Amino acid sequence: MEHIVIIGNGISGVTAARHIRKLSDKKITIISAETDYFFSRTALMYIYMGHMKFEHTQPYENWFWKKNRINLVKGYVHFIDYENQTLKIENSTDISYDKLIIATGSKPNKFGWPGQDLSHVQGLYSKQDLDALEKNAPNKKICKRAVIVGGGLIGIEMAEMLRSRDIPVTFLVRESSFWNGVLPNGESQMINEHILEHHIDLRLETNLVEILSDESGKAKAVVTDKGDTIDCDVVGLTAGVSPNISFLRDSGIELGRGIKVNRMLETNIPNIYAIGDCAEQHEGIGNRRPIEAVWYTGRMMGETLAQTICGNPTEYKPGHWFNSAKFLDLEYQTYGWVFSELNKKEYEQHFHWRHASEKICVTIAFHKDTKEFLGINTFGIRMRHKIFDQWLTENRNIEYVMEYLKDANFDPEFYAQYEQEIITHFNKKFDTQISPKKKSWKRIFTTPKSRA
Repeated sequence: MEHIVIIGNGISGVTAARHIRKLSDKKITIISAETDYFFSRTALMYIYMGHMKFEHTQPYENWFWKKNRINLVKGYVHFIDYENQTLKIENSTDISYDKLIIATGSKPNKFGWPGQDLSHVQGLYSKQDLDALEKNAPNKKICKRAVIVGGGLIGIEMAEMLRSRDIPVTFLVRESSFWNGVLPNGESQMINEHILEHHIDLRLETNLVEILSDESGKAKAVVTDKGDTIDCDVVGLTAGVSPNISFLRDSGIELGRGIKVNRMLETNIPNIYAIGDCAEQHEGIGNRRPIEAVWYTGRMMGETLAQTICGNPTEYKPGHWFNSAKFLDLEYQTYGWVFSELNKKEYEQHFHWRHASEKICVTIAFHKDTKEFLGINTFGIRMRHKIFDQWLTENRNIEYVMEYLKDANFDPEFYAQYEQEIITHFNKKFDTQISPKKKSWKRIFTTPKSRA
């Protein structure tokens, strides 16, 4: 019986295992040292905030794995002997494979800061990180202040977690505005305001220079490039993540920033594949980055590779870009491409609308010459993925999108609706006469083929 071994029990590896089992009777083994069972990494913050327990983050009951004949091994792989198709497991027996899937995910970035390896300095990625934060910052008496370094999604999540226990937080962001390498200026500025309104000490254009130690080897303060020394009990390093591939340096597997793969998710070594955060496409797909540390792309890679492993060779085709996140209590969605001013394409034009008093805004990108719709960002308004995916596939123009914008709104019926105000602002800015169409459930739930 062919033996499929998967290193990593995150969303990518577990999805691959589940779909291989659906399609075959192959022997499947998952190896991980993080936890006994798969859990939802994106839910870690809610455990600390008291919204759920750890067991609530596990999508499958513990009996699921045995019932589905998926063997779980807890341990670290420290070497891959690809010539003999064998894995060397730390303090355990070697494991042989016929096909190997590497799905080891990411690890928090460190940039050689003095003091970065002190006690009470940590990231927020693994279950072990969550356990460390619970120990180091259980309340505001033990943790009188935390300093978070790095202005991305993990940083804002960590700030929200700590503030839920009334722990003072200082947030060091090297950019001139929060996440302005991703968000257009109007949105980035709104998030700055939102962070400050939640009593977080946001310090823009500020870099970490050094983490100071007390006599016991515990972090006691940080020094910034502004000359400030900030006393603290916990330092959160959230300056992004990078592929967790250090154990592969002498393996013979081709590496870049991640594990190099082709569209079939194959490495340069026969019968070895890589998926998820640790995989790096030789060439990006469209505007997508070669490495995408995103939950849903990891899941899609797992599903795609399962087809190939089970005899149906399938290329990885992630489709149109989309993503969602929360900035404290503010929901964010993006569909297609809306680049920041720092990365904006020459042909890209933006329409930005922001509510006069609420933290609600929309930015729509379109081609300035052809008027083709390129993408949309929304804050505080929920939109339908299916509708935007369809409009992007159909190459709809900006006027069509504005005209039928009500179809895309996913907010409940009793929520305030802003489409008329958005379109009025668009007409005024671009001297158009667009009138919004009434929302049509028939249009929303009719597929393009059946309409044709």
